[in-house]
Amino acid sequence: MTLHEVLRQHKFTIGLSDTQVATLAKLATEVHFAEDEVILLDGQRSTSFYFVVSGSVVVELSTPRYAVCVQSLEPGRVFGWSALLDAQDTLFQVRAREATTALQIDGAALKACCFADPALGTELLHRALSVVAGRVKATELRFAEMCGVRV
Repeated sequence: MTLHEVLRQHKFTIGLSDTQVATLAKLATEVHFAEDEVILLDGQRSTSFYFVVSGSVVVELSTPRYAVCVQSLEPGRVFGWSALLDAQDTLFQVRAREATTALQIDGAALKACCFADPALGTELLHRALSVVAGRVKATELRFAEMCGVRV
């Protein structure tokens, strides 16, 4: 299956035009992560946007002593949204829960495409904001659970 076909079927890109998906596919590289491999460290400079294709990853708040799972992401989900921002550090640690395949897109290249094609940029921004809102909600729920609040 080509990268274009993989992206065409990805939940995050449903509704994008074939041209928009082709633009993303040209920027994408398939990457593989081993079980328990840390993909992103919180505080590191965010440089890539990822589409989970198979396997799963976990988004964690981490400290030197422990990590708290905020959200797990299955195929069809994305992470690395902060790569779309200028000089933004990663806010969460992301770790592969199992052998995982993702499509990786360089954040600067993706951002340039968004400015070159405002329709694509608007659509990706809208979708990325939904991801951010979901991450905030997942964090809120996790903290409520930790404080003993029923959710």
